Amino acid sequence: MAIFLTKDSKVLVQGMTGSEGTKHTRRMLAAGTNIVGGVNPRKAGQVVDFDGTQVPVFGSVAEGMKATGADVTVIFVPPKFAKDAVIEAIDAEIGLAVVITEGIPVHDTATFWAHACSKGNKTRIIGPNCPGLITPGQSNAGIIPADITKPGRIGLVSKSGTLTYQMMYELRDIGFSTCVGIGGDPIIGTTHIDALAAFEADPDTDVIVMIGEIGGDAEERAAEYIKKHVTKPVVGYIAGFTAPEGKTMGHAGAIVSGSSGTAAAKKEALEAVGVKVGKTPSEAAKLVRSLF
Repeated sequence: MAIFLTKDSKVLVQGMTGSEGTKHTRRMLAAGTNIVGGVNPRKAGQVVDFDGTQVPVFGSVAEGMKATGADVTVIFVPPKFAKDAVIEAIDAEIGLAVVITEGIPVHDTATFWAHACSKGNKTRIIGPNCPGLITPGQSNAGIIPADITKPGRIGLVSKSGTLTYQMMYELRDIGFSTCVGIGGDPIIGTTHIDALAAFEADPDTDVIVMIGEIGGDAEERAAEYIKKHVTKPVVGYIAGFTAPEGKTMGHAGAIVSGSSGTAAAKKEALEAVGVKVGKTPSEAAKLVRSLF
């Protein structure tokens, strides 16, 4: 069954006619994603050809939804316009908004997240600054390479795009139900806990892999959730064991302050509730393999 994204998902691409949007729309289509339209108010009414597939451009998310029945939007809009793009998707009440854009100001993310909450959370937000999500063999919404794994029974949730790809490739012979890259910004929409809950309820997922990183307390909160609510085996990996204190490492949210947010503290919290945690991505993959 997978989570959040299936073969039946109808996908819009906000920013489809820009360079990144065009490139990744072509890749998503090649992966079998049912892309039903793009959104660009200045190019509404045009049709874009992607290797023989004709994709219409709409003036707004609401217009695209009305014309096509779309229930997912993937957002490739530059940072200074991203807040308005996400708010437009929320106001249209689309079911899933995947915000790929990197470099969105934290205040802007806080604004559109608060707007989603005020609207009753009818739109699930994944990201920002994320690779999106893929249900192998069914649909791909974002920038995750579609050819590095196959369908299977592992569910993956990760803060890191690159580590998502590595884990998918290392376990490609077993395969994945869905892989979700939630992003590494200080404020994100869908969390580890949201994905854990969905994978726990998914009959097509047998094992869950959770990749976290230094900074914040998301992994500690996820550990508490696992203790109370998750019955399926969970394997973890925390990036940043050698990170120096007080220095942001890669993602905006990846910073250690004193003893707070360290990889060691997160590993300890996860292991205390029965999660097996690898010291490297490859070791985590071996731990997963031992469960099959």
